[in-house]
Amino acid sequence: MAATGLRMGVVGGSIAGCAMAIAGTRAGADVTVYERSDGELQDRGLGIVVPPALHGELVALGYLDAAMPTAPVTEHVWLTRSPGRGRTREIARQPSPVTPCNWGRLWQSLRENAGGARHHRGRPVVSVERAAAGGALVRTAAGEAVYDIVVGADGHRSLTRQAIAPGLRPSPAGYLVWRGTIPMSVVAGAPRQLELLRKAWITLGFPGGHGIFYLIPGVAGTDPDDRLLAYAIYFRGPTGAGDPAPHVREIAEEHFPDEWADIVARGEHASLVCHPVTDLHAPRAADPPFVLAGDAAGITRPHTASGAVKALQDALCLEGALGACASPAEALLRYGTERTAEGSRLVELGRRLGAAQVERTPDWGAMGQAEVDAWFRAALAGTKSYLYEG
Repeated sequence: MAATGLRMGVVGGSIAGCAMAIAGTRAGADVTVYERSDGELQDRGLGIVVPPALHGELVALGYLDAAMPTAPVTEHVWLTRSPGRGRTREIARQPSPVTPCNWGRLWQSLRENAGGARHHRGRPVVSVERAAAGGALVRTAAGEAVYDIVVGADGHRSLTRQAIAPGLRPSPAGYLVWRGTIPMSVVAGAPRQLELLRKAWITLGFPGGHGIFYLIPGVAGTDPDDRLLAYAIYFRGPTGAGDPAPHVREIAEEHFPDEWADIVARGEHASLVCHPVTDLHAPRAADPPFVLAGDAAGITRPHTASGAVKALQDALCLEGALGACASPAEALLRYGTERTAEGSRLVELGRRLGAAQVERTPDWGAMGQAEVDAWFRAALAGTKSYLYEG
């Protein structure tokens, strides 16, 4: 193994950082993780989805616990508002098996399985640089250490990325995403919507954007009724520091079917966040002794549902490269070749999906099954996406 006896530092203790720590320890490295936060992250309850095959692989390899709750569904249903009415109109259905997860529960499972690494909580990294004698120097307020490999898993503002691509910053897409979770008790008053959500994830199209809705496990417990409704609404709107909630509710009231508008307008949210949509692609995902993972390596627009997925695949790729290559440098170069190309593909896919679903939305009211199928084939332009493999 290329990693046996090597010292590996991981900058960042979120999903990407924990997954890379597992990859390093499984490959035989001595791993240290620097976590900016000094608290637990499992209460961050926003939703993510992963491909069922990837979830199964991660469980089989010990990255995730089999007992971690998920909320799998098999279909993707497209909805819109009937013209001139407040009723829901279904316009298409497509097979799309996905495994929705609670971000916090996924992080907790990874964190527990990364116990073979040392974790320094509440110790943000202030600089990362090449060491004069080889390797890389990681500096914190408490001191510094040299590692044979340094993994940048420090998010979209990555310090580690600056060592490979100085000055690279995310590019704005020109629109926003409003994400939230709503307790199941609130959704219980909408039985038809709840019945649909137990089987499918939903896209609700409106002029100038769309909303995504799906169920995820709750923060605690494994009861199927202990779930949250996760949603994301993409729209063009005010990009200043003001509260976007009134604008989002205005969109819902004007363009959503009445029952879906009522859900979004409710004030009982478990979590809420709104931010501009951006993307970024690092020219290299690795430059020995540095390797980038997750958002540090590239930010894709959320339409691809690949943020956490890519971070998890990054970890599997690193473990495989370290186990197969004769030297750490060779392993990182192999990783960089594979993951740089994948990051570029996902960024371009995200841009195409954003153009189709936000920047140049179709006339949703005129769409049917055949029109949606043809329109989305054109948007994918031959690029694979696990969301639309059906």
